[in-house]
Amino acid sequence: MERPKVIFLDAVGTLFGVKGSVGEVYSQIAQEFGVEISAETLNKTFIQSFKAAPPPIFPDVDPQDIPQREFDWWLRIALNTFEQAGVLQQFSDFSIFFSEVYIHFGTAEPWFVYPDVQPALINWRRMGIELGLLSNFDSRIYSVLQSLELRDFFESVTISTQAGAAKPDPKIFAVALEKHNCPPETAWHIGDSIKEDYQGAKAAGLRGIWINRSEYNS
Repeated sequence: MERPKVIFLDAVGTLFGVKGSVGEVYSQIAQEFGVEISAETLNKTFIQSFKAAPPPIFPDVDPQDIPQREFDWWLRIALNTFEQAGVLQQFSDFSIFFSEVYIHFGTAEPWFVYPDVQPALINWRRMGIELGLLSNFDSRIYSVLQSLELRDFFESVTISTQAGAAKPDPKIFAVALEKHNCPPETAWHIGDSIKEDYQGAKAAGLRGIWINRSEYNS
């Protein structure tokens, strides 16, 4: 297998994962606001709400307005999550609760880095391969990467909210490739989603590599 010029990597579920589950984090912070609801229930309604949401892309928005759009996108998912769980009315001020959750997910606290990640990144850099992050994440990715001590490995960061396209759309892969002046056939993309990462990369002309993280998922 020929060595690639660039390896792009997905973020959540590939480089790092949520400790426990999103439902556990939501449940713990909700408790601080006097709302008791099981992590299992919240995780189930979160997954439903997340899958039902439109892709996080804001193509015709001024760059300075993107962070607010990202916040609003996640706020709708969280509102749906707690509404479907039947406890939304128990919050005296849901927006204050959600602001705390949103800030929390921009820190290192809820995340863990998979044990094979740093050795692989170090090895690829040593081999002279350029590394790029390619994710349907939002602007908080920069602070998360920094706090998890991963930022310095990546020469580029391409996220859907800033690129105006989300995986598996070939456009986001084209945006990422342009940053490295790299044709698709000399790039790999590694990720945990068969549809977004593996099939998306292949359709865009890159070598798609699927990574199965199911053993880490609770």
